[in-house]
Amino acid sequence: MTARAWRLMSVPVAAALAMGAGGCGASEGDDKTVTVLAAASLTESFTTLARAYEKVHPGTHVEVSFAASSTIVTQLSHDAPADVVALADTEAPKKLPKDLAEGKAWTPFATNRLEIVTPRGNPAHVTGLADLAKVDTVLCAKEVPCGRAAHKALTKAKVAPHVVSYEKDVKATLAKVVAGDAEAALVYATDASSARSKVSGVEVPTASNVTTTLPITAWSDTADAKGFAQFVRGDEGRRVLQGNGFGLPG
Repeated sequence: MTARAWRLMSVPVAAALAMGAGGCGASEGDDKTVTVLAAASLTESFTTLARAYEKVHPGTHVEVSFAASSTIVTQLSHDAPADVVALADTEAPKKLPKDLAEGKAWTPFATNRLEIVTPRGNPAHVTGLADLAKVDTVLCAKEVPCGRAAHKALTKAKVAPHVVSYEKDVKATLAKVVAGDAEAALVYATDASSARSKVSGVEVPTASNVTTTLPITAWSDTADAKGFAQFVRGDEGRRVLQGNGFGLPG
């Protein structure tokens, strides 16, 4: 028997144990936990939405784990437990094994764009993408959504950046600039906004910019999984997402 088959056979056992421990399958009246795996760029928004959902659903705890979308795909491929999954672009779900992806309905719920960030005050005088060929630049790893977006933007602008490191996700990329370990980075506009007191931002022109669409799905069939996914797409979710700089899909 293959390791994959053994893991699949083990799922009912794991589910039974989770029910006994008071997880998502807990009996009515018990506290419930909704496990959410979300892209790192959603840290501020989903932290707020998790607490907001708990307030209107007493007895339900939303536990959110943030990571690069590529890491989340790997976790899911190794049967990591999840009720809701939200990724940073529409390419990420395509990396899932077909047997896992089958039956999952991914719905767009937000959009994002790129922005250049520099240490506060922009000491290297970066004015646009072309300057990334001249200064120490940090980018997201090529296999993660922010890395894919950065590559597309730089290709459109015909810029070969002077890259000193590739980081695991957008937060790690931003952190390099905040720490003064790089003169510039290309990150999501929402992350640039979240760190505005620590970095300076340089706008990427529309002609060279890339808009990513973020999809969400209820990974499990529980009522709270479907409920939280809908909550994110609803009025409160849109309000929080827009407040953190995300756009909304058309």
